[in-house]
Amino acid sequence: MKQLAIIAILLSSFAAMAQKQVVYLIPGQGADARLYKNIQLDSIYEVRNITYSTPEKGWNMSDFAHHLANQIDTTREFSIVGVSLGGMLATEMKDFLHPKKVILISSAKSRKELPFRYRFQRVIPIHEIVPGAVIKVSAKILQPIVEPDRGKDASTFKAMLRDKDPKFMKRTVKMILEWKRETYDERIIHIHGDLDKTIPARNVSFDYLVEDGSHMMVLTKGDLISDLLNEILSETSE
Repeated sequence: MKQLAIIAILLSSFAAMAQKQVVYLIPGQGADARLYKNIQLDSIYEVRNITYSTPEKGWNMSDFAHHLANQIDTTREFSIVGVSLGGMLATEMKDFLHPKKVILISSAKSRKELPFRYRFQRVIPIHEIVPGAVIKVSAKILQPIVEPDRGKDASTFKAMLRDKDPKFMKRTVKMILEWKRETYDERIIHIHGDLDKTIPARNVSFDYLVEDGSHMMVLTKGDLISDLLNEILSETSE
């Protein structure tokens, strides 16, 4: 009888899990799942992290989005949250998946929302001749200068960047610089920080502007971003 009771409890737990909406988290270019370590979503959601692999040579943003989408279980209700590069990939996924919601943080929904220096490098492709290892070292040097807020958890940012494959850095830089997207689904929800130096708020059309929010605010303002995400996810879709 005890065994039957245990089986019943397990079946009940599995059924409850299957009914939960899954929220997939996509990190930024120089990050991984650790970027979301301070994010706390309500227990009604099942959280899963999208894991990056090194994209194949020649892949564009859409190619990479299709590859990463293999990690998403489309038989269940799900939403996608993406930071920086992750948000760009989530924007691409919105075209061929059917998420309940797509939420971008510190990101861009089209190439028009990227700062001028990105568009300039598309015309003069310096990135083509710069080795991946140099791009990785440059990111280590520039990150604390461009986004000083990362100093609140510098060890995590350093560790995430240290673990990045130089090939991944070079190929994703190329993806961003050569991103051709001009339009996007208006239902995408965009959270941005007013102190974001990587993708300045003046460039983007946002739904929520976070005061004193930097490009790193998912990690440095975890409580505030968690509250925003829970509020947005709980809202009834149009």
